[in-house]
Amino acid sequence: MTGKERIRATFNREKTDRNPFWKGNPTIETEKTVCEYFGIPTGDQILLSEKFNDDFVWLPAGMAWKHPSGEGMFEAVIGHRETLSEGGKYADIKLEDVDKIPWPDPKYLDVDEYIKIITRANEKGLAVFGGMWSPFFHLVCDFFGMENYFIKMYTEPEVVEAVTDRIVNFYLEANKRIFEACEGKDILFGFFFGNDFGSQLDLLISPDMFRTFVLPSFKKLVSLGKEYDLKVMLHSCGSIYKVIPDLISTGMDALHPLQAKAKGMSAEELAKYKDDIIFVGGVDTQDLLPNASPEDIINEVKRLKKIFGDGFVVSPSHEALQSDVPLENILALKEVSTEM
Repeated sequence: MTGKERIRATFNREKTDRNPFWKGNPTIETEKTVCEYFGIPTGDQILLSEKFNDDFVWLPAGMAWKHPSGEGMFEAVIGHRETLSEGGKYADIKLEDVDKIPWPDPKYLDVDEYIKIITRANEKGLAVFGGMWSPFFHLVCDFFGMENYFIKMYTEPEVVEAVTDRIVNFYLEANKRIFEACEGKDILFGFFFGNDFGSQLDLLISPDMFRTFVLPSFKKLVSLGKEYDLKVMLHSCGSIYKVIPDLISTGMDALHPLQAKAKGMSAEELAKYKDDIIFVGGVDTQDLLPNASPEDIINEVKRLKKIFGDGFVVSPSHEALQSDVPLENILALKEVSTEM
């Protein structure tokens, strides 16, 4: 089976020759190490995925943003992330001023280059997850300042909702333009978007606040993906077990990355949902991959496959292989995950 065939079968709950595998997108340091090992240049995720026998590749559509000044999508709104103040640039904004903010305009999207890249990935037999990363939760945190954001959920909910709507509406329109450009070409298998809303121990906000201020936007993004017959996968690090039933209720197809050491996120605890959602990840990046032996990693991957069964894509419990993971452990992960 090709990677695309294997991923399609897994997401359709059909039998495959093995569980699919995705190495994640390595950090710059890790990419240099593995590319040197394989004797290939850095910077080509498709070629690297071929060497790893990945079944899918994640190609986010941020490259489609082509503002003539070179500024980032939300740079005019919140500035550079490196210079953000802890309190937030708009901590005291009033509802009537939300529409005065220089929100990004989807007219600056140019998807032609992006279409060429994901077409190439398909030609290599890879399934493609893409679309805009759409991290609206993070951006609202940056907009108000995280503490102010969480307080305003109680004190000024209408302002939080207005700002969230402006950010999410941009991503809905941006993704719509991307999905329309891909429609009928069978080159984009899934829509992958991410918002980290869990810590090591719990959600960053209460389940009730999550359902009020975050989940409705998830539903909108999932519904958009479904309109274009795409499988939808959500990324969130951390302990998010309290709202997994809510995530399943949106109709999303897969959850990534299953932070194994976070509270309530072990394979044994998540397995009760394995018939309701595809799990992608789960191979611990906090302790196992950096510190264990190759044999330990091989045994753990086999254990996860047994627990989760067919609806499981083997992958690290973070979207990036970190620089503290030894090369021999990376290669052990690859070999055990792709063996028939």
